[in-house]
Amino acid sequence: MKISIMALIAVAMLASAPMAWAQRGPVAAACASDIEHYCKGLPHVNRAVRQCLEKNKDNVAAACRQALESTGGGRGCAAGGGCGGARQSQ
Repeated sequence: MKISIMALIAVAMLASAPMAWAQRGPVAAACASDIEHYCKGLPHVNRAVRQCLEKNKDNVAAACRQALESTGGGRGCAAGGGCGGARQSQ
């Protein structure tokens, strides 16, 4: 019984790791204060926060701008929020 519970806990921890990373990727880490300032209240789904940051790219901190430019859909994003390239969580 004890082994079953421990195995269940281990599986749950492994399954939750990718979900935690999705909310704390490089953009989320570098842009935390900019998200709070420019994109407060936006859902972290459907790239809403990423698109908000892209629209405010000229105003965000240098580290945030660099994270946007070097990750996922941030490469080649149009001013209107139309991003191409690889998909990456915010």
